Amino acid sequence: MSELITAELVDLDLSAETKDAAARSLAERMVASGRVTDLEGFLADVAAREAQMPTGLDGGIGIPHCRSAHVTAPTLAFGRSATGIDFGAPDGPADLIFLIAAPAGGDADHLSILSTLARHLMDETFTGALRSASEPAQAAALIRGEEAEPETPETAEVAQVDAPDAAPETDAASETDAGEGPAAPEPEPEPAGLSGAPTPTPAPAFRIVAVTSCPTGIAHTYMAAESLEKAGKAAGVELVVETQGSAGFKRLDPRIVADADGVIFAHDVEVRDKERFAGKPTVDVGVKAGINRPDALIAEVREKAERGEASAPAHAAAPMDKTGDASDGFGTRLRKWLMTGVSYMVPFVAAGGLLIALAFAIGGYTIDKAPSVADHFIWTESTSWAALLFQVGGVAFGFLVPILAGYIAYGMADRPGLVPGFVGGSIALTINAGFLGGLIAGLLAGGVVMAIQRVGVPPALRGIMPVVVIPLISSAIVGFLMFLVIGKPIASLQKGLTDWLSGLSGANAIILGVILGLMMCFDLGGPLNKVAYAFAVGGLANPNEGSLKVMAAVMAAGMVPPLAMALATTVRGRLFTKTERENGKAAWVLGASFITEGAIPFAAADPLRVIPSAMAGGAVTGALSMAFGCTLRAPHGGIFVVPLIGQPFLYLLAVAAGTGVTTALVIVLKGLRRSRDAQAAAAADTASEEEQVAVAA
Repeated sequence: MSELITAELVDLDLSAETKDAAARSLAERMVASGRVTDLEGFLADVAAREAQMPTGLDGGIGIPHCRSAHVTAPTLAFGRSATGIDFGAPDGPADLIFLIAAPAGGDADHLSILSTLARHLMDETFTGALRSASEPAQAAALIRGEEAEPETPETAEVAQVDAPDAAPETDAASETDAGEGPAAPEPEPEPAGLSGAPTPTPAPAFRIVAVTSCPTGIAHTYMAAESLEKAGKAAGVELVVETQGSAGFKRLDPRIVADADGVIFAHDVEVRDKERFAGKPTVDVGVKAGINRPDALIAEVREKAERGEASAPAHAAAPMDKTGDASDGFGTRLRKWLMTGVSYMVPFVAAGGLLIALAFAIGGYTIDKAPSVADHFIWTESTSWAALLFQVGGVAFGFLVPILAGYIAYGMADRPGLVPGFVGGSIALTINAGFLGGLIAGLLAGGVVMAIQRVGVPPALRGIMPVVVIPLISSAIVGFLMFLVIGKPIASLQKGLTDWLSGLSGANAIILGVILGLMMCFDLGGPLNKVAYAFAVGGLANPNEGSLKVMAAVMAAGMVPPLAMALATTVRGRLFTKTERENGKAAWVLGASFITEGAIPFAAADPLRVIPSAMAGGAVTGALSMAFGCTLRAPHGGIFVVPLIGQPFLYLLAVAAGTGVTTALVIVLKGLRRSRDAQAAAAADTASEEEQVAVAA
């Protein structure tokens, strides 16, 4: 970490009283050192990350962090507070605050900084030295590992931050001095722990590996990972998480997987390379379970291990092993396959849709009639630039259906499913089967590949099966079925759906708006939310009046939950905890940006009151948006794409109405609970007083 922190990025007398003020104070130092270009933009990114899940750790530590386009290089700033600052840790305020900043594309840098810093923060000698440091340069050197501490296993690890593979020396005396318990009978190096880093303490009795993933691979993926890691520490088990997020994933060391006693899958898209974990006690759940009940998942996998229950071993000819555990029903596997396709499709939707929307904003709604910019482009004319944006966006949108089909097949049959999936998706476009054709083609391609993989082949042919035989045969079969058997009926069904959306009006439109609003707000960014979103963006591939209304209703409803939570914490702050009130500030920005996940911290803390309230508000907004005839050509953007919305004032009125409904319901329900709690406490006090009087008598 030698290039991450300097003395100028250290504040040993941090006077901030809130986590927002602390982040601002440390971020100002980053700006002064030229590592952050836009203070307010960077702080907005920090607040958005903090809203997803508190960043406080046990032991008086806060690690606010984010990836941001306003960061020029991976940077770490450190502050020490005399009074402590609440970062949401269960054991109280933090006095050691580390602000971590990584560039927007620096996913590897960001995660590397987090993991390295977290490893050192587990060392009480390291944190104690930071608490006693008298000069900023001394603290910066400690964090960089340049200043040697007394020879203990922990400080040896800190000093070797630039050489993490070196094994620290340890002996009985050093373990006793460090407070690690009785000395071992024989002084010998301890084995490497599950985390891959040497550790002086005995290996835990139980080891778990986990995988987290969600359709977008951003919020839920990392929230579940943090929640599981925290619960593992509390339970006394050693737990390592592989996050399969939007930036890809780094496979766990095979030795770590082999040494694990149990496996937890918390995912809403298919786990990649799942066969690595076969033959071990396994718990397989949705990603929200990893966020909301990590303790129960850890207890469940330990119980399975005690019973000797394990998943089936991997077999080369049994692709079903990769699609889910035997306990998964077909509906569960189908959902995971579809969500895998949607997760890869979303970036194409966002890029293509926003480019097309910008083109309409600049060049008007006739820009789709412009000639090809390859033949006609005038640098000084705005219409030429608008045409360029429209045509680039159209190319990106052209990949939407093939990507969807290809990665549905990938979720079912792994890499061999890609070729027939893409071929089937492209054929769906050719025969005008659209989004629905892509769904069917992906499922068909995955099924064909899985069937071929079940056929026994001579050992001599196995090497060419995935490269030649499977792609050749599966593509031919999928092409035949899509062109000559099921393609035309699907195209007719797609045309009927498109015509229905085009003629959607009156009560039917309002009912559809209610249903979409309920789906968007039920799981706040989970599978049902993504199904509604996928339905809306699928319509943008062949836009008409009805599909544009659907897109508007979906985005409006998705903005309601975080905006309502922000308003509720402002109007009735006493009904919420201090951490929730801080999260409410960030929820304003998240809601306005159409990031429904901004309401997750509130729903996780009080689901029985927050989720029904959010659904009611979403239903109201969806219905009003459809009734008002609002339209939207952009697949994302929130209030920042208002100029692209048809009937913009009525649209904002629909969002405001739903936000008001959700806010009112949350306040009423939380107020009722508080009244009941007060009455129960009063009754308990009265009973206690009566008991004391009886005893005295």
